Amino acid sequence: MHPGCVPVEVKKQEDGRLTIVIADKDGNQIEIKDNDQVMMATGRAPKIQGLGLEEVGVKLGKKGEVAVNEYSQTSVPSIWAVGDVTDRINLTPVALMEGMALAKTIALNQPTKPDYHCVPSAVFSNPPIATVGLTEEQAAAQYGDVDIYTSSFRPMRNTISGSPMRTFMKLVVDPKSDVVLGCHMVGDDSAEIMQGFAVALKMGVTKAQLDTVVGIHPSAAEEFVTMRTVSRKVRKEQPVAV
Repeated sequence: MHPGCVPVEVKKQEDGRLTIVIADKDGNQIEIKDNDQVMMATGRAPKIQGLGLEEVGVKLGKKGEVAVNEYSQTSVPSIWAVGDVTDRINLTPVALMEGMALAKTIALNQPTKPDYHCVPSAVFSNPPIATVGLTEEQAAAQYGDVDIYTSSFRPMRNTISGSPMRTFMKLVVDPKSDVVLGCHMVGDDSAEIMQGFAVALKMGVTKAQLDTVVGIHPSAAEEFVTMRTVSRKVRKEQPVAV
């Protein structure tokens, strides 16, 4: 994955595989060889055409998103907006959460802000990717010091079947408070597993508390509660390895 890059050229190699040339944000070109497939994710833009928002004075953002305050209210007090059109976190369950908060604010007269702390997400690729909380880079920027626990392995069902597919897991921990700041996984069933760990992170689980949990064997999920050794320590005076 190469976020923030612009594709320049895709060339077919003699062996049928692909070479892609991309340019980073500084214009430097990078050539990546021996790819089976190349996918460009272009993102989305809010679909607001024909709603008459500008005519009534609703303020829009740089990408055309509807600008709202922390309670989902637009610049016109009688107009509110939730979901992808506001370009906050563009996920269906997040839109549902925002709608529930708005319903409490308007219908029940209980001013409620949407809560974006520890929103889990997944990419249903092959293998799937799932995450909740802060990335290593985000945690290092916010906390300075972080401990990183990682595990890479072949799940038992893959070793039995002969599949070469591996699973990767990562925990990002604040060494001062022992609170788990991020949980990340690449591998089968990662979305299902991450939904459960999202509850734990939302409640402020510590690494020591995770260590007390008994795993389910054989499962991939048990690896999250059996990682005992720090893979690396990131300290504020040291750059984060990417």
